[in-house]
Amino acid sequence: MNKELIINSSGDGGVEIALLEDKKLVELHYEHGQDNFAVGDLYLGKVKKLMPGLNAVFVDVGYEKDAFLHYTDLSPYFRSVLKFTKQSLQGDTTWGTDFGKFKNEAEIVKTGKITDVLQGKPEVLVQILKEPISAKGPRLSCEISLPGRFVVLTPYNDVVAISRKIHSADERKRLQRIMESIKPKNFGVIVRTAAEGKNTAELHTDMLELAEMWQTIQRNLKGAKPPQLILGEQDKTTSILRDLLSESFQRIVVNDKKLHSDTKDYIGRIAPEQQEIVTYHNAGQPIFDTYGVSKQVKSSFGKTVNLNSGAYLIIEHTEALHVIDVNSGTRAAEAGQEQNALATNLEAVQEITRQMRLRDLGGIVIIDFIDMKLPDNKKKVHDAMEEAMKADRARHTILPMTKFGLMQITRQRLRPEINITTAEVCPSCKGTGKIGPSILVTDDIEKDLKYLVDQGHRELALHIHPMLEAYLTKGSFFKKSILAKWQKQYKTRLKLVTDNNAGLTIYHFYDTKTDDIIKL
Repeated sequence: MNKELIINSSGDGGVEIALLEDKKLVELHYEHGQDNFAVGDLYLGKVKKLMPGLNAVFVDVGYEKDAFLHYTDLSPYFRSVLKFTKQSLQGDTTWGTDFGKFKNEAEIVKTGKITDVLQGKPEVLVQILKEPISAKGPRLSCEISLPGRFVVLTPYNDVVAISRKIHSADERKRLQRIMESIKPKNFGVIVRTAAEGKNTAELHTDMLELAEMWQTIQRNLKGAKPPQLILGEQDKTTSILRDLLSESFQRIVVNDKKLHSDTKDYIGRIAPEQQEIVTYHNAGQPIFDTYGVSKQVKSSFGKTVNLNSGAYLIIEHTEALHVIDVNSGTRAAEAGQEQNALATNLEAVQEITRQMRLRDLGGIVIIDFIDMKLPDNKKKVHDAMEEAMKADRARHTILPMTKFGLMQITRQRLRPEINITTAEVCPSCKGTGKIGPSILVTDDIEKDLKYLVDQGHRELALHIHPMLEAYLTKGSFFKKSILAKWQKQYKTRLKLVTDNNAGLTIYHFYDTKTDDIIKL
């Protein structure tokens, strides 16, 4: 599979990032210049209110609404987090750069109560687990994790965990031995899938960068006052490259010189052999138009999504869930109804998984497939969904299809869903559903023509719908056309230009000498 990353800088600090797989748009990310409370950000927060009934607390991290911290997100090492926060704020870091000398506190139990471990309104280091969504504030965690390209560093424990996607037993043992020998004391390590096949030096370099990041957190905490950002997650571009960059990447295209330089430097640090795939786009055409992203965005968002075969999807959203209906549409029937339903459903699976990644759908997704009678066919659709969802980085669960042809999927929701309006406002009615009286359109044109002639314009072109052009040029032996009447009355040359895309009552005047539009 060939992957391309197209990065469009808007010039105001905002960045749009499109991930293409075999030329097809599968992920779309937006990064605004002042993005705050992104997943992974570390904040110094202050506990504002204990909620024993919810077994949770609300924490002030500077957002307009207090953030939510549930007991299950406190981390077993919550008491150690509180101690580390308090001592770092005071500059009482006796352990210095050797975090192995930090003495951990006793772990908390999984089934405990919030009031057993938290009293008063202390200041605490927290990490954004979910961005603010809808009317909700951020969701927090005290289970701090620092992600690198090959490993994730977790303070206060000594556990080494290997990604389940690494299937080779020998490779798992090799990585386990390496990590046990190189990891810093009092840090746990989660080995990512990207670490498969990497040598000790590459893994050690990644780990040292994360250990230095922990030192930065420690320094930033000294003297800090809540609420305060302690360490921001990397920008979207580098975080996507960190998580996704692999040998399958063919090209990374950037349209901003500084961003191009920064991206190339970052690739040079993490994967020098792939530095040459970063290119600068300086053509006159917008970068998203050049690589077909704009057209795919327009065709992929909206309520109805068409498939190549003539089938289509209807995607509806509510606050709690998303519903996707599969319809055969104009698809040509194959061997029979059952085979046609199976073929349509299998085609729909590929587009549905793409849509979930592209729109970043989260929560519960209900899919209403076309009814199939044979259990083997239902299993084929379920297996196809399992296979297609392997490319999805979000945690998810897929349930077997019910007897009514419904499939339920839960998908991790960390960020607000991407919702792009693809419908355009009608130029004739301006979205009202009504246009002005067509019988008066010639009076309006004549009034504008008189005004332009009075302003000194003598050579004009009128761009109009073909039906309106026919009406203006229609004449008879006894009666001149409206166009001829205007040209004689106002002593001007008026050229008519037809535009099939124009609204029936829409017209534009152009100056034929300069081709500039002078009247809308």
